[in-house]
Amino acid sequence: MPVIAPWPTARPAQIPTAREDTDDAMAAGTTVDHLTETYRAHYRSLLGLAALLLDDTASCEDVVQEAFIRVHSARRRVRDPEKTLAYLRQTVVNLSRSALRRRILGLKLLSKPMPDMASAEEGAYEQLERDQLIKAMRGLQRRQREVLVLRYFADMTEAQVAETLGISLGSVKAYGSRGIAALRVAMEAPA
Repeated sequence: MPVIAPWPTARPAQIPTAREDTDDAMAAGTTVDHLTETYRAHYRSLLGLAALLLDDTASCEDVVQEAFIRVHSARRRVRDPEKTLAYLRQTVVNLSRSALRRRILGLKLLSKPMPDMASAEEGAYEQLERDQLIKAMRGLQRRQREVLVLRYFADMTEAQVAETLGISLGSVKAYGSRGIAALRVAMEAPA
């Protein structure tokens, strides 16, 4: 049967005084007062550092503010208050790099041209041309139509068209050139 040992008697907890609380915070990291003084003394120099890395003032201010927020939230990890400024500088550099990466990614995504929207007139004109082309294609001989559809709409090579239709390469070329000539005549004719 297992033996269960009794809980050791605990001493009554001592409530730390304000002075001990400050000493513990200083021992654990940078105090809020120290960070405030660093902000007052070095904000402009950190802003200048960000300005060397970024190109617009708003982004620089955002980066510096974010750096102070991050160092403030991690102030207990900054064991030596003298290193607070070094941590801030490194954080400004890292945040500036991240901002530049986001911009480059955004530019890559935006560099793709947006499709132009055709006006209603252009859309109607294109529809008329499409209808005219379909009508002209229907007027071609069956083999001419097959060769043109496979060659230009299915984007096949002449050899692939010849293999698909079971005809010679010369026949594909002949049907294709005659079909294009017939399309030109049909498309130029008044409707």
